[in-house]
Amino acid sequence: MTVQVSTRVSDQQAELFKDTAARLGTTASDVLRMFIASFNAAGGFPYAVRVRQDAEPFDSEREATDFADDMSMRMLDETR
Repeated sequence: MTVQVSTRVSDQQAELFKDTAARLGTTASDVLRMFIASFNAAGGFPYAVRVRQDAEPFDSEREATDFADDMSMRMLDETR
C-alpha cells in the first residue's frame, strides 16, 4: 500500500524545487521519496541538525522563510 504525503510551499519555492530536481536529472516526487528513505534510514535528518547556542527565535514565519530561502540559495551557489 502507498500513501500520499503533501505539504504547502510558496509557488516560487515549488518552481525552484522542480527546476533544481530537473537539473539533477530527477523529479520533485523522486527527490521527496529519496529524502524520506534517507530520513527513515538515518533515524532522523540525514545531515546534522542543531540549534546554535546564540540563536534567537524569528519574529515571524515570513522572517524564518526568508532566512531559509537565503540559506538555500547560498548552498546552491556553493555547489555550482
